[in-house]
Amino acid sequence: MTTAAVPVPRAPRAGWSPGVLPGFGLSTGFTVLYLSVVVLVPLSTLALRSSALSWEEAWRIVASPRALASYRLSFGASLAAAGVNVVFGVLVAWVLARYRFPGRSLVDAVVDLPFALPTAVSGIALTAVYAPNGWIGRHLAPLGVKAAFSPLGVGIALTFIGLPFVIRTVQPVLEDLDAELEEAAAVLGAGRWQTFLHVLVPILLPAALTGFALAFARALGEYGSVVFISGNMPLRTEISPLLVMTRLEQYDYAGAAAIAVVLLGASFLILLGVNRLQAWARVRTGRA
Repeated sequence: MTTAAVPVPRAPRAGWSPGVLPGFGLSTGFTVLYLSVVVLVPLSTLALRSSALSWEEAWRIVASPRALASYRLSFGASLAAAGVNVVFGVLVAWVLARYRFPGRSLVDAVVDLPFALPTAVSGIALTAVYAPNGWIGRHLAPLGVKAAFSPLGVGIALTFIGLPFVIRTVQPVLEDLDAELEEAAAVLGAGRWQTFLHVLVPILLPAALTGFALAFARALGEYGSVVFISGNMPLRTEISPLLVMTRLEQYDYAGAAAIAVVLLGASFLILLGVNRLQAWARVRTGRA
């Protein structure tokens, strides 16, 4: 009488465990297909549209004085707004993560308002507040500060819509951060400034860079909240998305696509640099 051989289960490879999702091939194929349909195919139409122009025509459009002025304002204001949001976003996240006070839940909810508000509503509200006869603008006007209908107004609007990205990126890191690290540094004789620089900053840096990248990307593509407060003056307060919309309204689809390609390429390079810097910061802090 023969006995059937009982198959011996194979031991799993080191570092491998079965997951809930389908296998690597199927999951990867679906991921590539989804990203291609949602992201790559729409973006590739920009290149196809702009290819209708010759090199001379495309250069004349993307390097015109009006286009260059819009690039300087869009990228400059976006970078400045993201930088301001990193500083004050980390401060707000610190308060929300470390302190308990009356009205904390209300403050925590207010942080998300720029996410929920339609951009046009944000633009109208900011214009009403910072206009020369607005609640804040009437106090700035005697000081010679023109907030609305100026590049400063563009920066204010971009700061408003980008702040939640930094706070919501840094806040979970602070909440998971053990307070014993700061206590240990204090026991070893480190002052508050030394503790902040040598203990907290290395831990918060990757999250802060992520928030900076998200805030910058959001600000660069913003249109609705800026179009009201900027005044839309060519060569002065006209942002690049508005210039694209202007060319679309003139049925110049190829010209609009050419400017959009410049914005896409420049923003991709900046975000790539920020992501590389973020990866370097993770390696330095041992969180790779």
